[in-house]
Amino acid sequence: MNQRHFAAGTLATDDFSLHLSQAEAGWTYTGLRVLSIAPGESRSFTTDDCEMALLPLSGGQSKVEVNPAAGMAAFFDLQGRSSVFSRVTDFVYVGRDSNVTVSCPVDGPGLELALPLSRCENALEPKYGPAEDVETEARGGGPATRQVTNFLTPERWPHADRLMCCELLTPDGNWSSYPPHKHDDSPECDVNNEEIYYFRIGKAGGTNYDQTGFGFHRTYTGERPDLESTDPMLLFDDNVVVGDGDVYLVPRGFHGPCIAAPGYPMYYLNVLAGPGGDRSMAFCDDPGHHWVRDTWSTMALDPRCPMTSADGVVSR
Repeated sequence: MNQRHFAAGTLATDDFSLHLSQAEAGWTYTGLRVLSIAPGESRSFTTDDCEMALLPLSGGQSKVEVNPAAGMAAFFDLQGRSSVFSRVTDFVYVGRDSNVTVSCPVDGPGLELALPLSRCENALEPKYGPAEDVETEARGGGPATRQVTNFLTPERWPHADRLMCCELLTPDGNWSSYPPHKHDDSPECDVNNEEIYYFRIGKAGGTNYDQTGFGFHRTYTGERPDLESTDPMLLFDDNVVVGDGDVYLVPRGFHGPCIAAPGYPMYYLNVLAGPGGDRSMAFCDDPGHHWVRDTWSTMALDPRCPMTSADGVVSR
C-alpha cells in the first residue's frame, strides 16, 4: 500500500472501528485494531500468528478471557479509563494463537479498546499489567516537554516476543518526537522497526476527545545514497495535519516533530516491531537537529508534565 496517513474512519470494518493489518500497511510485523464494545456486549477475536496488547482507550471496566492454543485459560478484570487524557490505564498482554473474549457489564459505559499487535514466533502466556506499575516520565525540555508512558517498552515490560509500545501525551502548544529520529534500514541505525502512530486529540481544560482539534506530524527520509532510488515509497517528505483517530505509518525515515496545536493536547500510541533478535527501541537523531537535544539541560521541564498517572490527572 502506498498510503501512509489514514484519516479517522477510513480503516473501519464491520468488526473494528480501525483495522490495520500487516498486509494493508505493506510490511511484515506491526498492526493495530481498535474495538468498540457496547454495554452488556461480549466480543471475541483471535490473535492468530500475532502477540497483542489489550489497551483501554475509553469507557469503563471489562472482563477478559484468554484461551491460548497451549496452556490454561486465564481471566482478567480491566479497570480501564474514561479517556487517554484522564489517567494511566491497566492492560493485558496476550500471546499468539489465542482466543480472546472481552465482556462489558450491562450497567457500564462500554469500552473502546486498542489492540496493538506484532507478528511473532514464540507463544507467551497472557499477563496482566496493573496501572500502578506503569512508569511515566517527563521527557525533553521547555516547549518540547512531553509525557512518555512506558507500558510495553523493552526495559519495563520484558514479557513479549517482538511487540513494543508506549504512549505519548503532549500538552497543547508543545512539540514531541523531537528531535526527528529514525530506526530503519539505514546503515547507521542499530535496529530496524516498523512503527505506527495512532493519534487522539483532546481539548485543553478537560479529558474528552475533540473532533475539531488537530496537530501536525512530519516524517521524511532525507538523502539515502545507499538506496540509489527516487521511488516515492523509499524517499519522501510528509507533512500532515492529524486529527482525532488518525493513523500514520512510519516504514522508514526520520519521524518528528509531532506538534499539538494550542488548545488541543495530543496523544499518540506508538506500536513498533522489527526483525531484530532483541526488542529494542534504539534510534538515531537527524544529525542536523541533534544539537537541540543538548539544549534541554538548561531548560526547565514544562510543569504540565507528567499529565496523568494511575490515580488520574496530575494536579498542579
